[in-house]
Amino acid sequence: MKAFTYTNTKTTLPGWVDNLHVAQPQGYGYEHGNFFIHIYGQENGLWVQSSGLTASQQKSGSLDNWILNTFGAINIQESVNDVGDVVDYVWRPGIYYQEQIYQALSTNESEQRAAEQALRLLIDYLDNLFIYIEPSPSGLQSYSHKTRELLILACTEVENYWTQYMNRAGATPSARYFNTKDYVKLCTPLFLQEYELNLRPYVNVGHIKPFKNWNSSAPTRSLGWYDAYNKTKHDKLKYFSEATLQNCIEAIMANIVMFCVRFSPYPLFGSITKLSGMMHQLFDLRLDNPNPSTFYVAKVNLPTSKYNPHLVCG
Repeated sequence: MKAFTYTNTKTTLPGWVDNLHVAQPQGYGYEHGNFFIHIYGQENGLWVQSSGLTASQQKSGSLDNWILNTFGAINIQESVNDVGDVVDYVWRPGIYYQEQIYQALSTNESEQRAAEQALRLLIDYLDNLFIYIEPSPSGLQSYSHKTRELLILACTEVENYWTQYMNRAGATPSARYFNTKDYVKLCTPLFLQEYELNLRPYVNVGHIKPFKNWNSSAPTRSLGWYDAYNKTKHDKLKYFSEATLQNCIEAIMANIVMFCVRFSPYPLFGSITKLSGMMHQLFDLRLDNPNPSTFYVAKVNLPTSKYNPHLVCG
């Protein structure tokens, strides 16, 4: 059972504010038994689906006519996944609560905690570097033994994520071991190019999409921060200057992206841990122009007895 995703252009729900569609412009609609279901959602940041803002009505006519007449639906698309289905190990909007994360993403507290610790060490290392190097236009191009060390640590952590996904997919290395010719195949199914970050205290750094240019024709060189790591790791004498603060920042942002794909962004931006505090202090994260048809849509459980056939909200 597929859902429709669409943009809401009007609010006709009785007893609700008439401009709800402005704050919650994204809609998700589907059929469930004898009823139509509509879930509101945001259209910015992490594109949160507002499960508490759900409307249902007994079926009469077609679903597309219902969402058009009731919510003014435009930009209608059919969902890629069935309602209630997810892709293993891949977070998309539609998964929010911790118990959903564990179940839908096939993980647990122990695995998530280990990943949080690894990421915390990297961010703590970067924050400490900012005491000595200001990420100004000139400072971003500075390099040292410490920046090289951090770049290597950060990139090996990213490689660890990539290898996990390749193994999970049952992929075979193109050479003796997996390399970027293999890893680049993850870019599309993990939606890596959607993720955009910025350093909150340092606006001059700008918005960064760590995987923006990644492509199969140049799977190493198209990732500038990873190419720098590869060069300075194998030939320090020649490529020491590649280990810049800029590349360190982008490599750590790549780690944040990979964490979010695996565990969702909410342990980083929606909890009360020390790591979450560091994230809020240093980073902003958003999905840039994602395709809502790839999001997950939760299946609403309706009461089985004496369910109101009229429009119900909440």
